[in-house]
Amino acid sequence: MTQEKWGLLRNKLLKAVGRNNYTTWIEPLEFKELQNGVAVFSVPTNFMGNYVSQNFADLILYELNTAGETVQRLDFHVAANSPARPKPTVPATRAADPERVTAPVTEVAQDALDSLQAAPLDSRFTFDSFVVGKPNELAHAAARRVSEGGPVTFNPLVLYGGVGLGKTHLMHAIAWELKTKHPELNVLYLSAEQFMYRFVQALRERRMMDFKHLFRSVDVLMVDDVQFIAGKDSTQEEFFHTFNALVDQNKQIIISADRAPGEIKDLEDRVKSRLQCGLVVDLHPTDYELRLGILQNKVQQYSSSYPDLSIADGVLEFLAHRISTNVRVLEGALTRLFAFASLVGREIDMELTQDCLADVLRASERKITVEEIQRKVSEYYNIRLSDIIGPKRLRSYARPRQVAMYLCKQLTSRSLPEIGRRFGGRDHTTVMHGVKRIEELKLTDGQIAEDVEMLRRALEA
Repeated sequence: MTQEKWGLLRNKLLKAVGRNNYTTWIEPLEFKELQNGVAVFSVPTNFMGNYVSQNFADLILYELNTAGETVQRLDFHVAANSPARPKPTVPATRAADPERVTAPVTEVAQDALDSLQAAPLDSRFTFDSFVVGKPNELAHAAARRVSEGGPVTFNPLVLYGGVGLGKTHLMHAIAWELKTKHPELNVLYLSAEQFMYRFVQALRERRMMDFKHLFRSVDVLMVDDVQFIAGKDSTQEEFFHTFNALVDQNKQIIISADRAPGEIKDLEDRVKSRLQCGLVVDLHPTDYELRLGILQNKVQQYSSSYPDLSIADGVLEFLAHRISTNVRVLEGALTRLFAFASLVGREIDMELTQDCLADVLRASERKITVEEIQRKVSEYYNIRLSDIIGPKRLRSYARPRQVAMYLCKQLTSRSLPEIGRRFGGRDHTTVMHGVKRIEELKLTDGQIAEDVEMLRRALEA
């Protein structure tokens, strides 16, 4: 195969994978030879070769064979004599304080940085496509403020919440905005798993100085799913030192997690303390209005791809009511509906919706039981289940009991007398008093409000 033929194939790959993926992963590939059914390519780094092999090898093989070449597999070799890269200079805005000037990044570290920066940013995840509602308005406002790229006002920004509530969407939106408005900034977005992988690789290859220079040279560090490093002591220690070095240089740090920093088990206290010193924002579970807004936004996006499809009145309202725990499941359900309707050539009405999404709707019907609530509350407060149900009136038992009664009233369809019977045969007036007491305490006691919210989220997960 000639270089000219590879050039033509690259144009086809550009259309197949999109501009971002092409620029990051396909364009750096250098075709070397085709011998005995093996196409050999030169790549700048091992990381890039591994990523292309895992994510684009099948597509490249298909295009090669479609073009008339007989290729069974691809082989990637790191270029032995890669041309030297110009070493990046420290931005002028950072050079004012000579004690805080970061050492230039070495060539190896720059290769790693190029690979990590290419951790794919989803082009769909922008601020324009983020639907704002009461549960996420604070997180959205904080993300918008950070994405302006001005003076650092709160550091770090920590976004936390359950699965499918928009943390990753906001992280990607911040990265896109910064790259668009401030291309001079070195923005590094990666998952906590990638941070650990790079750390372990640097230890194994004895390149810790390259690793340190790499992460201390960024202007904005974004780490997704930081709970992943909990319990990994060496990674936590390096993250702690990286965090301190960047804060000392007044560089922005943005973190996401599935729960508040103080509640991440096995996360070192000093790391928790650092994460809590900035702005910690909770993305609350979606309410009906927000879910409906998300569905309406998705329908507008699909209108160009499916111009002939119509959706009956009441379908979006039905989905927003029935699928309440996870936005990804909600969006996936709508995607399935449009695809199915386009294949069978039917309007998206209630009948088609219930037939097409029968499994999703069944899964969303999971009923929370009184017993499940009692068990979760006893585990949360570290008391025995028998103490919640039993007659003891000690405050350490009475308050969790009232919380459990409140959650039973909110999350189940059981009547007050039924709930009372499940709590050791108590009268319905006792349950009513407990529910009212928790409602009052939620307004005045932040800890009780947080306990109730955490338990409700765990039960609905």
